[in-house]
Amino acid sequence: MQLRLDLQFFAGEKTEKATPKKRNDERKKGRVAKSQDVNTAFLLLFVLIMMAVFGSFMKDNMLALFQHTFTEFIHWDLTEKNVFQLFKEIMLEFAKIVGPVMIIAVVAGVGSNLMQIGFLFTTEPLKFDLKKIDPIQGAKRIFSLRALVELLKSFLKIVVIGSITFFVIWLFKDDMLMIAFKNAENALAFFARTTLIMGIAATIALLFLAVFDYTYQKYDFEKNIRMSKQDIKDEYKNIEGDPLIKSKIKEKQRQISMRRMMSEIPNADVVITNPTHYAIAIKYDEEKASAPYVVAKGVDHIAFKIREIAKANNVITVENRPLARSLYASVEIGEVVPEEFYQAVAEVLAYVYRMEKKV
Repeated sequence: MQLRLDLQFFAGEKTEKATPKKRNDERKKGRVAKSQDVNTAFLLLFVLIMMAVFGSFMKDNMLALFQHTFTEFIHWDLTEKNVFQLFKEIMLEFAKIVGPVMIIAVVAGVGSNLMQIGFLFTTEPLKFDLKKIDPIQGAKRIFSLRALVELLKSFLKIVVIGSITFFVIWLFKDDMLMIAFKNAENALAFFARTTLIMGIAATIALLFLAVFDYTYQKYDFEKNIRMSKQDIKDEYKNIEGDPLIKSKIKEKQRQISMRRMMSEIPNADVVITNPTHYAIAIKYDEEKASAPYVVAKGVDHIAFKIREIAKANNVITVENRPLARSLYASVEIGEVVPEEFYQAVAEVLAYVYRMEKKV
């Protein structure tokens, strides 16, 4: 009893790698190994590069918008038409300024996801599930090992990015102290350059952290989708069908095929035997085939049944050991006799036809 319980316990332990079907099912549900830090790092990196490249373009357009606002728009009368026109022009200028950044942000977000999990579209996570609002399950998630890991990971990111930010500020502390002696344009340029350096340095550090996070997410995902030996057996049964049911279906099919074969024996012209081990029922019908064909065959018990049915229906039985063996090995039920057996079968049929004429 104890041994049986131990075997059941080990059979239920999730020690096996997930099967391709299990992985595919999880993917359809939207459950994949993905690090959000990779998305965030790539998004920030590409946006910062975009701002570095198009920063002067954005600055010029913003200055032009402010200048136009305080030199022309300010003199417009406050009417419905003017407000609509003002709103439209400002939105167009704003789209021109932030449009490139938004486009590169979308491309970076989609690209980082494709890089991690490939193309995946599923509505499964959007379906309503009461388990998602279950307070007990929620508490388990909050106080789980994964939640602790996420907390430590967030703390590490804060420490690393905070340290990098402090280091960059410390490098430029002298320039910051002299900012009061610079004009507004130079001051803004200094802060923009410092912010860009700070952002790129922090993003590079975040990329390194994202590599470790993706490795952990991959490991955690693989651990969560592990299967027990029993799970694999159940999956195999679902795919291939229960072996017991399959065997019963095959047995039923064999019985149906056997009955169909036995029903054709009374129509046969001759049964060629071994004499006891093999029995082959042959028929020749010019309308159905160009050569004689096999309507039934069998060995041992089935051969006995074929001979018995042939005898009951006055079908002539001819003993020809080599021919019976060769036909059984070479021809399936419903197939015509191969060319190499034409002469031997023709001699048997000629003998049968002579015997029938005598009768």
